[in-house]
Amino acid sequence: MKGPICANIKTLTVRFRQSHLPHLTPILQRRHITTSLQTKSNLTAMPLMAPAMTTSTMETRILKVKVDASNIQVFGHWKDSENGTNNLDTWEVPTTSANQNEDILSPLREAAHHLRATDIPVAFPTETVYGLGADATRSAAVKGIYAAKGRPSDNPLIVHVCDLSMLRSFISSPSQSSETQENDPIPEIYHPLITRFWPGPLTILLPNPSPSRLAPEVTAGLPTFGCRMPASALARSLIKLANAPLAAPSANASTKPSPTAAQHVLDDLAGRIALILDGGSCSVGVESTVVDGLCSPPVVLRPGGVSLEEIRSVPGWEGVEKAYKDQAEIGSKTAPRAPGMKYKHYSPKARVVLYEAEGGREQVPGADVREAVEAVGEKEGGKGKTVAVIRTGRWPVAGGLRSQGLDGAAAAKDSEDVAEIGFVVREGKWLDEDDTTVLARLLEIDLGNDVKGVAHGLFAALRELDRRGADVIFVEGVSDGDDIAAAVMNRLRKAASDIRI
Repeated sequence: MKGPICANIKTLTVRFRQSHLPHLTPILQRRHITTSLQTKSNLTAMPLMAPAMTTSTMETRILKVKVDASNIQVFGHWKDSENGTNNLDTWEVPTTSANQNEDILSPLREAAHHLRATDIPVAFPTETVYGLGADATRSAAVKGIYAAKGRPSDNPLIVHVCDLSMLRSFISSPSQSSETQENDPIPEIYHPLITRFWPGPLTILLPNPSPSRLAPEVTAGLPTFGCRMPASALARSLIKLANAPLAAPSANASTKPSPTAAQHVLDDLAGRIALILDGGSCSVGVESTVVDGLCSPPVVLRPGGVSLEEIRSVPGWEGVEKAYKDQAEIGSKTAPRAPGMKYKHYSPKARVVLYEAEGGREQVPGADVREAVEAVGEKEGGKGKTVAVIRTGRWPVAGGLRSQGLDGAAAAKDSEDVAEIGFVVREGKWLDEDDTTVLARLLEIDLGNDVKGVAHGLFAALRELDRRGADVIFVEGVSDGDDIAAAVMNRLRKAASDIRI
């Protein structure tokens, strides 16, 4: 087409792009992702990796929630049973009219409305890590989780409930009554665990009833699903206000370290989700323990915030066994029974070299550091290389490397979430044997020798060193046992590029 008509069409096209395309692009991109996922859900030949958004499609807002020891009761309370005891049956949230602290609950009400009215997930804090939640009963909402994270479609999701009444309501068959103990749809094997550890960092594997109220994407085609009741009162109140169980994996991009602060979520998911509830740092720092009591003997599918020795102290669980591997089960043709079993997880951008505690290394071997730094290759723009060390009790300053600038009191705390977590990042220089030649920039984090402190700060440490440009991170492992150290080492082994004795 030539002449004045063609010129007019071109002019109108340019004007349309300038005036309308910026507003339509986010809508078109979201529509494309939804359509793409709907198409892919019909394919069964291979597990699918949901496409993560590569451009910002929406504004991501952080809603700060005031959380401290003095106001926990503001979020809600347990309704007493007829005999006056708390049995976890009903979690109640103050109504707007009766609440004098509405400014604290207001962000939760906004997030709950968002969960009910849209298919875009919301990030929220729990005692373990930040979760990315969506209504577990709606397929479109659950697909939004996979899209935002870029998560494989055969990796099941954990369902979070606010109380036992909510759990019983969607696992009961129509013929069952959830009001009587003899007809309790929760398998009896779990009753002592629930009494001891709920609400808390323990996920139990339950039969998925047929017909099921859960979206099929939650279970990834499995006949079972994982469920837990978070210890966080904020999380339980969000679930209660949403009036639906929330499917919620960790709120990070798939394969990255789990987020223990709101900033971590923003770093990974900015532009992919609309809301992040900021309730401060997470107290546990590693994900929940996952157990399967439907088999004999019962097994731990994933180590986490409740230790194996604690589980074995519960009647009926004395013989519980380990059923997890510390390396990703890549290549397995079966779907993982629980999250964190099959795929590589928790990995920063930097190369991670882990030293097992059983090897008895008293410091980082200098030859290993030289080899790793040489493998980095030349950096863009001639930038220098950065070596990082994470200590957990035995190694000396800088892991024993010759260094300059780490012994002084000058410790950088320029990241708000690092200050909140409690560790500091020391920066100095790695020196050659002549104590003069600078071989690389050096970063160091000392997480201390308390394993709970290590668990609390581990993911944040990996993220912070990534943020500061570390090329390789040398990590001092902790002694593996039946306590939370098993969860720490499980995460480190899956994050590591290289494991050494």
